[in-house]
Amino acid sequence: MPQSGVKTEGGWFSRLKAGLSRSSSKLADGIGGIFTKRRLDAAALEELEELLITADLGVGCAASLTAELARDRFDKDISPEQVRRALADQIADILEPVARPLALDPAHSPHVVLVVGVNGTGKTTTIGKLAKQWRDEGHEVMLAACDTFRAAAIEQLEVWGERSGCAVVAAKPGADAAGLAYDALTRAREAGADVLLIDTAGRLHNKAELMAELEKISRVLKKLDENAPHDCLLVLDATVGQNAHAQVETFQRLIAVSCLAVTKLDGTARGGVLVALAQKFTLPVIAVGVGETIDDLRPFEAKPFAAALMGLED
Repeated sequence: MPQSGVKTEGGWFSRLKAGLSRSSSKLADGIGGIFTKRRLDAAALEELEELLITADLGVGCAASLTAELARDRFDKDISPEQVRRALADQIADILEPVARPLALDPAHSPHVVLVVGVNGTGKTTTIGKLAKQWRDEGHEVMLAACDTFRAAAIEQLEVWGERSGCAVVAAKPGADAAGLAYDALTRAREAGADVLLIDTAGRLHNKAELMAELEKISRVLKKLDENAPHDCLLVLDATVGQNAHAQVETFQRLIAVSCLAVTKLDGTARGGVLVALAQKFTLPVIAVGVGETIDDLRPFEAKPFAAALMGLED
């Protein structure tokens, strides 16, 4: 497999491979068990498809991957390594179209990113890490603590503001989130910020209330900038597996989701869910997270991810 992504991100690839070890071990062990000294016959394909489904690649994705493998290799001898490499190539092809970073548009002053997701996905931490990375690149970044439902979220964002050197616009718990978003955009404009990251509540147990709040935030932002928010980033926790599909569908009904970030890939054997999400929704995946540190959230690259998922060295 070409190494372009691996060469440029050598240290990151090691972390990515380690972070995906639970997923890759499950897949590699399963493939090894199926294909040791065995032809790619109908029974083997059925076992492989079942393995891919249990790794949360989803029924449709598993079926298409095995069908493509059978097209060239059916009834031929094939090694586990050959299967993993063939699958990695196919998976990279699925992921390549969605591996697009969130590009800040200098025409927006600032570029407003509304960040959504259920509680516990790592939403606030993802905001902090993105802010730090953009700050290190020389961008002026401001944060808005519009998850006023949870005091802990406000405090956590303020900690990230201190770490990253970014101003945080916050209010007391229970404050009007939309009003705070309006104030934050006003202040970001006055400060000449390049980007405004807005944290939001994620209480899906009351979808009507959440919908109303997100709609109100979007509405008041448009009073200052008719195109705001310029992006809506949905943060997903990989450990929930196929439930991530339902989260994407729910938030797409609430607001126009424009991109995804997938966190906690190191805590699950369900890393294949990212492939299923890419195939089903075709939304850009701007970043993946495989740990707690600032360096464990990076821009998403298709080929290194596919290789790491299959436990390959390159």
